Amino acid sequence: MDRGAILSTLRERIIGYAASRIGRDSAEDLAQDVLILLEEKYPQVDGIADLVPLSLQIARFKLAAIYRKSARRGESTQVSVDEIQIPDLSQDTADEYERREMMGRLSAAIAKLPPRCREMIRWKLAGHNFAEIQKLLKLDSINTVYSQDFRCRKQLVELMGGNIMTGLKDAPREAKRKEANS
Repeated sequence: MDRGAILSTLRERIIGYAASRIGRDSAEDLAQDVLILLEEKYPQVDGIADLVPLSLQIARFKLAAIYRKSARRGESTQVSVDEIQIPDLSQDTADEYERREMMGRLSAAIAKLPPRCREMIRWKLAGHNFAEIQKLLKLDSINTVYSQDFRCRKQLVELMGGNIMTGLKDAPREAKRKEANS
């Protein structure tokens, strides 16, 4: 029996062995890799009794490499795209409603602030720092800007229905308590 016939028989055995552990397409690729390796590195081995165990050992090593590579890439823990539940963002959720309501209350409270406070808030939202605001207000001391900012924020929180210590997150609870006490 010549080497070509032995290798074609060997190819079928390797595919059968590998296909039981990985898919048929991958098994054919693995068999091709094993045969290339046998041709390049082991041309002196020509007996079927020597080629079969050698080729199966190489196939085992290549399978182990495939498993390691798959684990390293996280392919074994991947979730199918069909199984992932995607939230419907077109629906109006409760968070969006609360955010819109908070933004409405915030804009109404800002409208009630004195003009200088509204101007400071606008500058802060535009990304100006306290030193830049000091220059815009033409003030001598930056501490004056800090004080005015503190007062403006305090007024804003009070207009929102909260207090300066708890901040805006407790404003709805404070408003409900005031209604209950009235």
